[in-house]
Amino acid sequence: MTAAAFADHLRRDRLRSAHTVRAYLATAHRLIAFLGRHRGESIDDDILRSIEPADLRAYLAQRRSEGLTNASAARELSAVRTFLGFVKGVGAAIPRVQAPRVKRGVPRPVAPADARALAEDASDAHDVPWLAARDLAVLLLLYGAGLRVGEAMGLDAGLLPLGEAITVTGKGNKARVVPLLPVVRDAITAYADLCPYPLGKGVVLFRGAKGGPLDAAIVRRAVRAARGRLGLPERTTPHALRHSFATHLLGRGADLRQLQELLGHASLSSTQIYTAVDAAHLMDVYRAAHPRA
Repeated sequence: MTAAAFADHLRRDRLRSAHTVRAYLATAHRLIAFLGRHRGESIDDDILRSIEPADLRAYLAQRRSEGLTNASAARELSAVRTFLGFVKGVGAAIPRVQAPRVKRGVPRPVAPADARALAEDASDAHDVPWLAARDLAVLLLLYGAGLRVGEAMGLDAGLLPLGEAITVTGKGNKARVVPLLPVVRDAITAYADLCPYPLGKGVVLFRGAKGGPLDAAIVRRAVRAARGRLGLPERTTPHALRHSFATHLLGRGADLRQLQELLGHASLSSTQIYTAVDAAHLMDVYRAAHPRA
């Protein structure tokens, strides 16, 4: 196994960002260096394939002694699992180690880095490439475009090939146009290219393992498992990703009316309640926008 091969796997097969590739490679190098000291021998692929949970617990203990927080340690463990999964190959068992507990009460919304980590971890849980690509695409879509999970499940494959925006049908059969970030567009395209089932107008875009429509319960279950592995709070749900989309846009000065349209809300009050931005910021936006404020 070479670092270049692992990096190519992350970029090509797992669609990881450049930042994630650098972070995962750094973790892989740290793990190999630690195992070399821990075992007193040179580390090759055979040794990596045979490491035990005790080895990983010792590694995490050292990283914690270096000042790593619980949340960072959980993400490091996720990177280790991804690396070992690559070395061991598809379907191989990965040593199971309990992720460090993260103190409850982390403020909403989900941080951008946590949202990306959640999507990547859910993707990494699959051995089947097209299912891994599907879960990455779905979760990046929820966070990057603010869709309800039901809206994402109902997307028609006829929207392929993707442009810079898609039309989404929301509550009350109301349609709205939602822009797509390049990373979201690339993830959906990669999934579509790998999907073994026909994708075209009149069939749903996101498919289950047996070819039927993807059930929202499967998405929720994948998020629940990923947040457990990463030590994220229980309120990290698919809907929380939509909430985070709204909060982050508003926090960066987005207009409330425009945000209302992006979210598909019938009233502005729904947008204000949903985003849960602090009152002071909402007042700043109001004063800047209202001519009589």
